[in-house]
Amino acid sequence: MDVGLQMIFSSGGWDDTMTDGQTYREEVALAKMAEDLGFDAIWPVEHHFYDYSFCPDNLQLLSYLAGCTSTIGLGTAAIILPWNEPLRVAEKILMLDQLSNGRARVGFGRGLSRREYAHFRGIGMDEARGRFDEASMMIVEAIENGVIKGDGPYYPQPVTELRPRPEKSFKGRIYAVANSADSVDACARIGGRMIMFSETNWEKRMPSVQRHQEMFREQHGFDAPPVMTADFTFVHPDASYAKEKAEQWLAGYLYTLLEHYELMNDHFSEIEGYKGYGKQAQVLQKIGMEGYIKGFLAANAYGTPDQILTRLEERKAVLGDFEQCTCFRFGGIPFEEAKASMELFAKEILPVLKSWD
Repeated sequence: MDVGLQMIFSSGGWDDTMTDGQTYREEVALAKMAEDLGFDAIWPVEHHFYDYSFCPDNLQLLSYLAGCTSTIGLGTAAIILPWNEPLRVAEKILMLDQLSNGRARVGFGRGLSRREYAHFRGIGMDEARGRFDEASMMIVEAIENGVIKGDGPYYPQPVTELRPRPEKSFKGRIYAVANSADSVDACARIGGRMIMFSETNWEKRMPSVQRHQEMFREQHGFDAPPVMTADFTFVHPDASYAKEKAEQWLAGYLYTLLEHYELMNDHFSEIEGYKGYGKQAQVLQKIGMEGYIKGFLAANAYGTPDQILTRLEERKAVLGDFEQCTCFRFGGIPFEEAKASMELFAKEILPVLKSWD
């Protein structure tokens, strides 16, 4: 089983002393630990402008981490295609793959935040689907054969040979965030592995997984690769402490997620000016969002090593084989707690997961 580290670069959930610089130092420190601890890949996101998450160029970050590491995979979770020119994305992917001796893994997404879209000149969120579909096919073909071209409405592109040229096939190294039905279809078309964030009950996600499997086989003539699930995890040897703290920090992250995607707009007057460090769960309960909390907690694996393994075994019983991508720094967790959690995960959980077929 392949297990990676998810990096979100968030200061949401911390108090006002958390600076952007400290956020980057903490995230990069965890990334530099990952290879020695036995993780298979590093997966930074792309987000812009807000404390929810701010990693504006994950390919640039991975180029830096390529020089700090020697064997670990370097994946994007994900490049938001409507915000990036396909020609430049393809060039940067090929450059990263050269610099890392073929360690690049490429994940794509289309972006769901109206707040972020509002800052990108001339790119409307209503174009996200069309831009993603057009750009993803162009890029996947380009990084495979070294030539990019396009005749679509968004990215008309004359035939252009890319340098550096690809030396290794990217088949099996393509991923895409796939939550909605049209994203599932787009993921299958480009030969991508599904990225599914742990947001709600896994049984409810199975229709999407099955749809991807069916479409993938129709499009490519062989079985789809297993999905990659992305968790927010806190692991501690004391069960009661793990539950209390994990649920506090998970609620802290969920609060910033709901705010970022404007799912709390009807309640801003009730929470305006509320600092709420460590109390986000109470705020969400106050405004009637217990269902979001319940679903989010149920989807993510946290607790003692044995509790986490049990949750992941239950997930495997539903999904079948899957890749895992785990985030340890989120929602206000102090760095030393995140570091200890990651180290305990690597010591007690990672060897078991790697033994799974």
